[in-house]
Amino acid sequence: MGTLTPIDAHARSTRHSTISPAILYFGSQVSLLSTVDDEGHPNLAPNSSVWWLGQTAMLGVAARSQTGRNLVANGEAVINLPSVDHVDAVDRLALTTGRNPVPERKAGAGYRHVRDKFAAAGLRPLASETVAPPRVAEFPVHLEGRVVAIHPMGGAGSPAEASLLAVELGITRVHVVESVRMAGHAHRIDPVRWRPLMMSFQRFFGLGGEARPSRLASIDEEWYRG
Repeated sequence: MGTLTPIDAHARSTRHSTISPAILYFGSQVSLLSTVDDEGHPNLAPNSSVWWLGQTAMLGVAARSQTGRNLVANGEAVINLPSVDHVDAVDRLALTTGRNPVPERKAGAGYRHVRDKFAAAGLRPLASETVAPPRVAEFPVHLEGRVVAIHPMGGAGSPAEASLLAVELGITRVHVVESVRMAGHAHRIDPVRWRPLMMSFQRFFGLGGEARPSRLASIDEEWYRG
């Protein structure tokens, strides 16, 4: 067999195939969502389905999870954002659930019930200022928020009928540690100093260096406040 020419090798490397992934976690920021149940007991759950628009966070959660139930019942949460340094604490909560008894599907995958998620993760709760759920003291960024709307996914008529929920969370307060703030600006985070924990297809990653300056950076960040 002859040797591939550079043109043939390039064609092979750029050829696309049709696949059907079970999940579409191409890359998302990791958070721990803190919520409270009807008795005020806190739950802490890993989540990597979150995106941002203005002062709103959109969360994807399982409707029958303890987090989903708490959001529907009480309408408050804190999005606790770890850095790559906190990956061990986040991973301690993998395969745990606040549901008791553990749902059959989750039990079959190896999930176990944990009542005190903060203790299980080796983290400390910190009182929030605008919502009932506590913050994670060790994490560098906390976003307190209240539910604005809940959208049942998959054509379900209500959250009770849905398997998945898209939850609009209006952010009411943002807390950051000094080490990630941008010098000379009262309300900005320095992306060079902030190293969030990311997930891609069930695996943890950190951010690398800046790929190149963005032309969007020519717009002052305060422009987005309006």
